[in-house]
Amino acid sequence: MSDRLKWFKSSRSDDEGGNCVEVALTPLTTYIRDTKLPTSPELHIASPAWTAFIATVQPGA
Repeated sequence: MSDRLKWFKSSRSDDEGGNCVEVALTPLTTYIRDTKLPTSPELHIASPAWTAFIATVQPGA
């Protein structure tokens, strides 16, 4: 599945090798992986749970 997903990093990430994660979204599942280890296992989270997490951690939430 991983090879068919469109992965992206936060707009706040840079290319200096920091600790970042990448995310790929589908209607039912959000996939999360370590940027430095793209072939490592991914974390799979139900999309509604991811949306709730993001809403909680965004500034001003």
